[in-house]
Amino acid sequence: MEYQLTADVSPAADAPELDPLQRHGVAALLDEQLDLLAGIEGPEGVEVEPLDHRVAVHPSGAVITWLLDAPALAFAEEAARHVLTELLAQTELLSTWSVGRCEVIATDDDLAAALNDAVEDPEDDEAELTEEEIAALRDELRSSADALRAFGLDVFGHRPDDPDSPVSEEAARLVAGALVQGMEILTDELFADVQELEDAESSASEVEALSVLNQLPQRYAEHYGALFAKQFLVVTAILGYRLSQPEWTPPLCTAEALALHVLKTEASVQLDLAGLLDELPLKEIFAAFDERVFADLDHERLYDLEGEEGGEDEIDLLGTPGLDFDEWFLPRGADVLHPYLAIEHYPE
Repeated sequence: MEYQLTADVSPAADAPELDPLQRHGVAALLDEQLDLLAGIEGPEGVEVEPLDHRVAVHPSGAVITWLLDAPALAFAEEAARHVLTELLAQTELLSTWSVGRCEVIATDDDLAAALNDAVEDPEDDEAELTEEEIAALRDELRSSADALRAFGLDVFGHRPDDPDSPVSEEAARLVAGALVQGMEILTDELFADVQELEDAESSASEVEALSVLNQLPQRYAEHYGALFAKQFLVVTAILGYRLSQPEWTPPLCTAEALALHVLKTEASVQLDLAGLLDELPLKEIFAAFDERVFADLDHERLYDLEGEEGGEDEIDLLGTPGLDFDEWFLPRGADVLHPYLAIEHYPE
């Protein structure tokens, strides 16, 4: 059974509030230590498997959201508290910290999708976070925004010289931070998709447990094998690098445009987790983003097609460069994107 658990960890009561640099360091340290955990021994030697985690640091401590596989709720809570207490004690820079609340807030399907690749129904309050947790998540989004250097906040529709700008600076920063955090999640999920497809020795059309490839046009799912997933991972890595550089050019190939399309969905998940979907004018923000960041929106036509490959709507794509499946990785305005993208081998 899968459980989503939330744990509060904090420094000594008399410790000063963490400044932005310290919060960044604590987040990185906790994330690194949690990544090293391959398994947890719970009460009576029961194995508890950590599946995924997120760390949000605020001025007075940190909130860890953890997805665990355990035989029972009590095992998940007790094992998590025990291992977090030991982790803090053995980490020199966090040795004075302690574990506060440590409890399961959702089970099985309640929030597993939200931790991976789906936006939860806003009416579902089983996974409602506390005000402190939401504030921590929003603070992480704001601090992450600085890593998005490819373009300014105006790309999101913010007009700094217009007091009546429909998109505030705060809203634009939150969305920018969500894109940065979404890229981290997207990369992790692609590694998992590659492993799933390699283990199955099949294509996405026959594998259900995929997080990213199932967000691509599904009429081509039978072509999404392990090699394709690796190539899409390379394209996503290139995209992540380009988003962190001080200049921007539109997507260099159709696959990169699709990666950016999926990234917007991942960013929406981060905004939803922080309770921001109803507070931000996302329709206007992403409309402005699309207009400024993409050269065109031809890639969206791949989602609109109906029917089988080879039909009339497929023929209609032949005159649009880059939309044929065999051309997704061909560069636009560049000689070579990466040697690995030149490999041509997909499941028949």
